[in-house]
Amino acid sequence: MNDTSVLVCITFFAAVVNGGLGHGFSSMTVPVALIFYTNRILNPVLVLVEVVINAYVLVMNRASLPAVWRRTTPILVGLLPGVLLGSYLLSFVHTGFVKFFTYVFLLPLILMQAAGIRRPIQAEWAVGTPVGGLLGIFYALTTISGPPLSLLLNNQGLPRNEFKAAISVIRVILAGFTSLGYYSLGLITPNSQALLWMILPGIIIGLPVGAYISNRVRLETFRRVCMSFDVLFVGFGLSRVLIELGLLQSPWAYSALFIPATIDVCLLTIYFKNQSAQADRAVSEGNIG
Repeated sequence: MNDTSVLVCITFFAAVVNGGLGHGFSSMTVPVALIFYTNRILNPVLVLVEVVINAYVLVMNRASLPAVWRRTTPILVGLLPGVLLGSYLLSFVHTGFVKFFTYVFLLPLILMQAAGIRRPIQAEWAVGTPVGGLLGIFYALTTISGPPLSLLLNNQGLPRNEFKAAISVIRVILAGFTSLGYYSLGLITPNSQALLWMILPGIIIGLPVGAYISNRVRLETFRRVCMSFDVLFVGFGLSRVLIELGLLQSPWAYSALFIPATIDVCLLTIYFKNQSAQADRAVSEGNIG
């Protein structure tokens, strides 16, 4: 299987995840795709795709937009300066270190979500703008925003449709700003545009498939299974970049895959045991009633 075929397959899978959860496209795609492509080629493709993907999710959940607009405004205020700085850094930062930073940042966020850690933030306006600035920098460098945004918005206890509306409106504007930043710096090249047309059909198919699946299974179960794949992808990507940068040699570098994967298996086992116990209690209470 060549590089393009791998990219087509992984973007289809990531689109299915995004269609079901409202996020996850880049965090699923980037860890694998960075093995074959540099950030300077890959990022413009993914940003253009995410404009379309998040616009689709926003339209599907537009009824919930009035309920979340004010809560997302502080984050939106911080996005533009962060995106401008991140786009500028991408034009000259060493791609290997961008990959390393991406993976190291993602792994703990994914595992925190897998563990169900939630700490609601009371001062949303005070925290939102600096979070938006940091998010803009990170997104422009990596095209990833789903895990930090998901962790933040899940903490706030938003209902399912409001969560999807909030995350999609932030990401539409974020991807739009970043596309303009990349264009002004000459980062959208013919190579990036060629990749875009190759992966677009699979993405268009994957989005409604993900929405269909998520409407027929428990959303939290769907989310937890997707996060387990995310841990594997990110752990593998981190192992490869550790070798690439000469920080660790094989097989020791693959501890970056083995350790997080082991933690995630434990967390996933606990999750399914809890679900089974809740189901048994529900049955018992039903029989008693």
